[in-house]
Amino acid sequence: MHGVRTYFLIAGMWVRSTMAYRTSFALMTVGNFVASGLDFVAIMLMFSHIDALGGFGLPEIALLYGSTCTSFGLADLILGNTERVGQRVRDGTFDTLLVRPVPVLAQVAADRFALRRLGRISQGLAVLGWGVASVDVSWTLPKALFLAVTVVAGAAIFSAVFLAGAAFQFWASDASEVANSFTYGGVTLLQYPPTVFARDLVRGVTFVIPLAFVNWLPVLRLLGRDDPLGLPGWVAYCGPLVAVLLLALTGLVWRAGLRSYRSTGS
Repeated sequence: MHGVRTYFLIAGMWVRSTMAYRTSFALMTVGNFVASGLDFVAIMLMFSHIDALGGFGLPEIALLYGSTCTSFGLADLILGNTERVGQRVRDGTFDTLLVRPVPVLAQVAADRFALRRLGRISQGLAVLGWGVASVDVSWTLPKALFLAVTVVAGAAIFSAVFLAGAAFQFWASDASEVANSFTYGGVTLLQYPPTVFARDLVRGVTFVIPLAFVNWLPVLRLLGRDDPLGLPGWVAYCGPLVAVLLLALTGLVWRAGLRSYRSTGS
């Protein structure tokens, strides 16, 4: 609870700093919304020439796209700045975080808290809303709750990947791009249906780095489709459990990395 309170205090400080220049904040947020939306514009242009991609229509891909972008946007807002750990390790400024009487992870996560990232979240929600309204699914309250839980669990899974990438930089201090290949690369991968990828890749993001639980497995369940690996139907409901296990595991990795830190010596 102390760490959570610290996180909100630091994030609130950055929010107040941002709101000192409201016009700039509004422009940056709109720019973030537009820039992230170009990905879906590209998908729409693709569908102006085709009727389906991997057996999925545009509304179904909008459901995949909107859910993963919203989940990633939430994780990026909360923990996206952890990717700066490597830079702090290299220049020695990580030492200043260790002498403060507050949890290091809270300081790292809330540092330079960027409220403009709400633009990505709102763009993902807009596409998700259109997909929900357009897809051929008989929506009920349990299905709507399942989709909401899927988005939250997906955000937790992406948060675990962010945390793992930050911890890895204690041993490989110039490895932020490696972490980005699993975060930003993962969100690009999940925007498209699993049927367009090789089966070995689908296995990898299901059993090795379980990004498939962000949206592929639960959304396929909502659409009444079988996943390419032929897994039992109950696996689609394991997203929250996978998220909890990943957060626990990456938390241990973070603590191990923190204990291994030896400063720059400068």
